[in-house]
Parts: sequence; structure tokens; C-alpha cells
Amino acid sequence: MIVIGMAQILMVFNVSTLQVSIDGIVSSFGTPATTVGTAIVAYSLVVAAFIMVGARISARFGGERVFRATVLSFGIAMGVMALSPGAPIMIGAQLLAGASAAVLVPTLVVLIAGNYQGRQKAQALGWLGGAQAMGLVLAFLIAGALATWVGWRFTFTLLALLAVGIFWLSGRLRPVGGRAAIPIDGVGAALAAAGIVLISVGCSNLTDWGLLLATPKAPFSVLDMSPAPMMVVIGVFLLEAFLTWTRRRRNAGAATLVALDVLDTPKERAALFSMFAIGALGSAITFLIPLYIQIVQERSSFATAIAIVPFSLASFAAAVLIVRLQDRLSPARIARVAFMLMAVSLASLGAVIRNDWGDGVVIASMFVAGLGEGALITLLFNVLVSASPRELAGDVGSLRGAANNLAAGVGTALASTLVVGVLSTSVHRELVHDTRIPDTLKAELGLDSISFVGNDQLHAFLERSRATPGQVDEAVRINTEARLLALKVTFFALAGLALLAYFPAGRLPTSVRAANARTEQEVSGVPRSTSTPVA
Repeated sequence: MIVIGMAQILMVFNVSTLQVSIDGIVSSFGTPATTVGTAIVAYSLVVAAFIMVGARISARFGGERVFRATVLSFGIAMGVMALSPGAPIMIGAQLLAGASAAVLVPTLVVLIAGNYQGRQKAQALGWLGGAQAMGLVLAFLIAGALATWVGWRFTFTLLALLAVGIFWLSGRLRPVGGRAAIPIDGVGAALAAAGIVLISVGCSNLTDWGLLLATPKAPFSVLDMSPAPMMVVIGVFLLEAFLTWTRRRRNAGAATLVALDVLDTPKERAALFSMFAIGALGSAITFLIPLYIQIVQERSSFATAIAIVPFSLASFAAAVLIVRLQDRLSPARIARVAFMLMAVSLASLGAVIRNDWGDGVVIASMFVAGLGEGALITLLFNVLVSASPRELAGDVGSLRGAANNLAAGVGTALASTLVVGVLSTSVHRELVHDTRIPDTLKAELGLDSISFVGNDQLHAFLERSRATPGQVDEAVRINTEARLLALKVTFFALAGLALLAYFPAGRLPTSVRAANARTEQEVSGVPRSTSTPVA
């Protein structure tokens, strides 16, 4: 389990190191900061697009063999990052890392299913979920410190060495046999990849390109409409086409890209929906807190990492320890309590958040939110894995990865759209009734594209304008109050969404033991359902 957890942490460190090393990379390559963002997006999109193909590769060639190969290729990508002379090589390295991770993510689930059974498997899934949360904390702290005091290349060198160490230790893993006869559905892969990429790109650009009407930042427009919502709609259409195509192939007895048997029952679909919901809420929180720390408080990235610690530590603890409750409480009850904890903590953040992060209630609310997220991560993952036979573990892993990637994009887009929309509305409302700021200054402020900016940034901009000191102070006051109001409203809205997930979570199984018993029956030869077996 240590080897599997280290592989999960390796992937977390890669993205986190990029996030905290923006200044160093920009200085080394003489490139805009957006180039680093392009590298992160390239990695994320490749993972999201090809994770289902990765599950089929793992099933075809065997979990242990694929694990060792992908860890090694990921390590090569980290080595290229450490030695990269410019931005194009850096982006290429992230593409290689993304392709490796797309195969590695479902393979981790295959290895757990092949090496553990019963309660040990549930605990291993908890450690896998906890490794992601703990890896996030360690990555921000360690990578942030190394990027500040040593250099970003040193961090990627360490990651390359870590990959070599994981490769060496993985020789002790129990071999998990593959099924060489498994073909890969090319049409299904194309539909799924295109749908996921379009939804991810569309969601991540809703704020910049426009929610409905196209902004000047949009690359193109269709009848003045923003391309972002169009991408989301087309992406959803392609995913529906993928599901229809997959059902037809299953009914015809042909091989499918993903086994829909893992979502046959309403309980399993409820687990996937709940997994998507908590993923979106978690990504919204991890988007809003850095925004709050760096923009409202104008503090460093390292301070942001410290601020995330209560949330991530609580998530890690809950992910690991929730297994002990699953023998006494039903998954449905645990999930409902966890979503209620998320709703209460988000509402509490909206009520008490101020311009001072040190407020004890704020930190306690973050901790409670982390407990809810961590509990759901392990619980829902365990429900899906336990309800499916061992040979479908890769399919569960790919669905989990696809759901998490889509949820991250949707959650971040939802939070950013809400916070910028409320900010824009609040600023416009204040300026309409404020006679101290003349129309000429309002025109200079560019009110058509309001975004989150720090007070120092706003001061620097206004000093270059014709604003008087009194007008500058008034503009800063409006900006400060509007930002805080936008954050409060967004947290309250997210609390409402957490409440909406409360009742669907009640459709989860009433006992994990029952799901385990059903899985054991299937392993013994009793069919899971009357649906046509997948070739």
C-alpha cells in the first residue's frame, strides 16, 4: 500500500509544484505566467480525456506491469521538466506526464482490488483517498519551500528520483494478470475524450469568455454568443452519445470502453452522483480559499498552503478513519451526515468570514468541511469498488477519475462564475448611487470586465488615472466590500448545493457488507445482473 500511496502522492506533487513555482518558471524561461497555466491545463486534459482508455490498457496488460511502466514514464517526464530549456519542452513533458497518469490512476484501483480483500480493501481505498489529501498538504509546503529557497528544478529532480524509487519498490507487488483479448473501442474513446475535453475547457473559461455573451477575451463568437457554454452543451451531447454507443455495443456482445455494469443499479448511480457533487464542492473550496488569501489578504502562496492545512488534514483523517464506521452505520447515513457537515461548514464560512483569516470559527469551518469531504471520498469509492467484481476495478477507477476531473472543472467554474458575477453586480450597484466617482473615472475602470483584484493592484491602476486621493479611497472601499460580499454569497450558494445532495445520498446502499457479499457471489460465478456480458 505504501508503493501505491507514493504513486498517488507523486501525481499530486507534479501539479502542486507547477502551481507554487510560477514565478521561478516565468523567470527561467522569460515567458508569461499563462504559459504555466497552459502546462497545467495540458496535463489535466490528457488525464481526463484518456483515463477510460487507460483502464482498458491496465486490464489488457496487467496491473503490476502497467504500474511499473507508467511510473517509469512519469519519472522520465519529471526528469524532462527538471532539464527543460524552454516552455515548449515543459508543456511536452506535462503531456507525457498526463498520458502516464491517465493509465496510472485506474491501475491503482486494479492493484488494490488484486492485492486486498474485504476490510483490508476498504482500508486500502481509504488510504488511497487520504494520500491525495495529505499529498496536497505536503506538496504545497515542501514544493513551496523548495521553489522559494532552492529552485523549482530541484523539486522536479526529486520527483524523478521518487519515481525511480517507486519503480524499484514496485517489484514486490503481487502480479495482477491481464486479458490480452480485450480490444479498445476506438469510437467510444473518441466520443468520451472529446466530450470530457469540451466540458472541461468550456467550464474553465466561462468567466473569461462569457457566461452567455462573448467577452473580448473569447477566441471567437457565434452570433455574439460565448463559445464556453456551447462547448459545455456539445460536450454533454457527446457524452450522451458515448453512453448510447456503449449500450449498443454491450447489447451486441461487443467490447466496450467502460463496463456500464458498474452503474447498473440506482445505488451505484447515486454513489457516482455523490462523488461528483463532493468533488465539485471540494474544488470550489480550494479555489475560493486561495482567492481569499492571495487577493483579499494579499498574502503569499506559502501562506495559502498554510491556510489549506486544516481542510486537507481533516480530509486525510476522515478518509482513513471512516472505514471504522462502515460496519456500524450505513453508507446512506454516513453520506447524508457528511453532506450536512459540508452544508453547515460552508454556511458558517459565509456567515463569519472577514478580512482576518485567523478567526477560530473560519478555521473550524474549514476543518469540518474537510471531514465531510474526506469521509465521502473513501465511502463512495468503497461503495463502487465493493459493488463490482474484481475484474471491473479498472472501470471503477476510470469512472472515478473522469468524475473527479469533470467535478473539478465544474466546481471551479461554478465558484468563479458566482463570485465574479456577485462582485460585478455589487460594484455596479455601488457606483450607480455613488456621486463621488465621476463618469469619466468609471469609464477608465472598465466595468464591463470586473474581476478580483487586490487593493495594491487597484491603487497602482488608479494612480495612473486622473482620480483624486479621495476617489481612490472610495474605489478601494467599494472593491473591498464587494469582494467580501461576493465570497459570502458564493459560500452560501455552495452550502445550498450541498443540501441538495442530501436526499440523493439516501439512495446509497444500507450496508457495505451486503455489497461485499454480492461481490463474493459474482466472483464465485453467480451473475451480477441479467444484462449481456461484456466481451
